[in-house]
Amino acid sequence: MRFLSLPFVLLLGLFCAAQDSDSSLAQQAQSKLAPVRSTFQVRYVSGGNVYIDGGRDAGLAEGMALVLKQDPWKSATDASNASIEPGIIARLKIVAVASTSAVCEIDKAARDLTAGDVVALPDTEVEQLVEKSALGNTRQYPMVISFSEGDPLDEEVRDSIPRPPLPEVNQIRGRLGFDASTITERGAGGITTTEYGMVFRADFTRILGTHWNLNGYWRGELQSGSTPTQPTMQDVLNRTYLMSLSYINPDSRWTAGIGRLYLPWASSLETIDGAYIGRQFESHTTLSIFAGSTPDPAAWDYNPQRRIGGVYFNIRGGSYEGFHYASTAGGGVEMLKWEITRPFGFTENQFSFKRYFSLYHSMQIDKPTPNPSTPALNVGLGQSLLSLRVQVHPRVALDLTDTYFRDVPTYDPTLVGTGLLDAYLYQGVNGGARVELPRHIVGYFSLGQSRDSTDPKNSLNKQFGLTITNIWKTGLEADARYSKFDSAFATGKYTTLTISRDLLENLRLNLQAGRYAYTSPSAASSSSNFINAMFDTNLGSHLFVESMFTAQRGGSLNYNQFTNTVGLRFNNRAAKRRLADAPQP
Repeated sequence: MRFLSLPFVLLLGLFCAAQDSDSSLAQQAQSKLAPVRSTFQVRYVSGGNVYIDGGRDAGLAEGMALVLKQDPWKSATDASNASIEPGIIARLKIVAVASTSAVCEIDKAARDLTAGDVVALPDTEVEQLVEKSALGNTRQYPMVISFSEGDPLDEEVRDSIPRPPLPEVNQIRGRLGFDASTITERGAGGITTTEYGMVFRADFTRILGTHWNLNGYWRGELQSGSTPTQPTMQDVLNRTYLMSLSYINPDSRWTAGIGRLYLPWASSLETIDGAYIGRQFESHTTLSIFAGSTPDPAAWDYNPQRRIGGVYFNIRGGSYEGFHYASTAGGGVEMLKWEITRPFGFTENQFSFKRYFSLYHSMQIDKPTPNPSTPALNVGLGQSLLSLRVQVHPRVALDLTDTYFRDVPTYDPTLVGTGLLDAYLYQGVNGGARVELPRHIVGYFSLGQSRDSTDPKNSLNKQFGLTITNIWKTGLEADARYSKFDSAFATGKYTTLTISRDLLENLRLNLQAGRYAYTSPSAASSSSNFINAMFDTNLGSHLFVESMFTAQRGGSLNYNQFTNTVGLRFNNRAAKRRLADAPQP
């Protein structure tokens, strides 16, 4: 009887094992069903092509669309947060996909994309990925060893055939033009001077199949009039350009750049006219050396005769989908006529959590060489910039800034009314908010006090602004701003009104008018009313025309400036693109 029951015991054991196996397979299937990833970080940008940190493994495929959404933490007046439509800064299309990365082509953008931007899949693409993931990860299929069509050997040979290069390889785009500028000084004894110059905009990627890229914009004089004239606002703005040749290779541990540029992971050192080279030791650590000059008139340490050089180390990690951090520390020296005037050490730290929280801080500890008539300075804090932003509501962002300079900043005060110097005008602690209202209206303000050890009273800083987009559904965008600053090194105020409009894809208008007053114990006081107007359009597929007008009235600034530019637009891929878009017979 015991032997007769043995088969039943074995059958019962096999049945239980089968149940356990089915249960484990179901659990495995559930574990494979991971949430669909919908956001991706921009690794780097090469011309009109954007490399992101997601690929075929994340469900991406050629032809899929991506968007760069507006950052609710930033003001709508911020050029980095401009939009092509409500809530959208740029639209992209995936043109090449690898297992863990992809290349995107920019279809339309309000600004240039940069490393660290976060692009997202539209809702329609997310729904398709969710459906595909739900079906593909929960079904079990038997192994198939026969082929219904095709020959594996033929497919292997076909895969080995060279494919066309990626779209960004040896892509040459840009503008080259020549301009004539007429400056007429007003008042008694006014003179008229004509200057001739050139403008060059470059977007060269993967030059000759290498990983070298040339990007930027430059406008300068080729020949000036025989009679010297005062520097105009447009002349000063022309010196804030960026143009650099950079080496960016995702398969190499080396990176380099030469030209007028920001240093990667060390933007607090402002623009330098020089070069850097970096060596990546691990996936998130880089050691770099740099040298150059400080030629940017919008920088706090502006002096075209000053030389700067040093070394810094960066470590970064996390993900923009969650917590992300980047920390840089380094040191260097500043020199005048090759004599060291300021050795310094610096740090730059940034922390963020998704889009809800962002903290940035940079500082420099230095020991500047004083003037012969002033007492010696000890090692101490020379500069500190702190910025905190918190998104408390989808339509409300709060920010807090703290700015400190031991020495008087040396930026060019001609740019006070342009908004390029706002980060340096408000010394002390300032708090503000940005609120999105109905009907495309955004309001923002900032209030704070600054106090210096030599000043017995507190000084009030304040700024109020309002931005309206798509006015009466015309596409017009207007920004009005009032700002008052009062610190140990400068006092003043400015009021501006800016109106812009993209009438067509190839036609742009921009108008800015305002008034500023600036008083500083270390610089000449100035007060001026100004108007800047710009018109830019394309003529056919190869030519462009640009006209600019600047007028200033007040104090020593009393002139009109007209600038007209005619030039050539070039794109070595345009002919192929027109051929591909042409209707087929």
